[in-house]
Amino acid sequence: MTDTSYLNAVRASYDAVAVDYARLLGAELARKPLDRAMLAAFAECVRGEGAAAGSGGRAVADVGCGPGRVTAHLDALGVRAFGVDLSPAMVAVARRSYPGLRFEVGSMAALDIADGVLGGVLAWYSTVHTPPGELPALFEEFARVLAPGGYALVAFKAGDARTRLEHAYGHPVELDVYRTPPALIAGLLAAAGLAEVARLVREPGPDEKSPQGFLLVRKPTG
Repeated sequence: MTDTSYLNAVRASYDAVAVDYARLLGAELARKPLDRAMLAAFAECVRGEGAAAGSGGRAVADVGCGPGRVTAHLDALGVRAFGVDLSPAMVAVARRSYPGLRFEVGSMAALDIADGVLGGVLAWYSTVHTPPGELPALFEEFARVLAPGGYALVAFKAGDARTRLEHAYGHPVELDVYRTPPALIAGLLAAAGLAEVARLVREPGPDEKSPQGFLLVRKPTG
């Protein structure tokens, strides 16, 4: 995938909001038990696969990691997590907040990671700015970097609409937010060679405008 105008807009927007985004969303997981449950299941699956393979636990990439709060949550759950984000300002915040973890500037559409080496890929709402037509290549990239038996967890806004954001977290931004049908996400992940393990769609919370979707998939071993 090329560095198209939407990626430039996403990078610039998140550079602008990075500090306030981290401040406003720092404790978000504490009030979302179902979200934590999906992350816990993902972490347990990754740890179990690593133990079965005798690998000592392969690394997990949190792609679109933002200020690193979910990367740190995964680390606390016992997986070797590191973060990748398009926004240098977000990566700078993450490095300051969690100096013991690794964070890199990069695109989840073209990861600087060798084929088949990761135990897991987490995309925690990081695909919501990706036009649906770009998702197949994105999910193929996830499949490329996963080891056989590795897992991916994709969290997204469920629905079928596009919303234009011009102001967020106290700053002007230029962001399209896509709500995507869970069946579409599942089908695209399957087309990339990732088999569905579980899905959850929960109702929107007080600060949300749409249902929230979660899909856990696995790269086959055969």
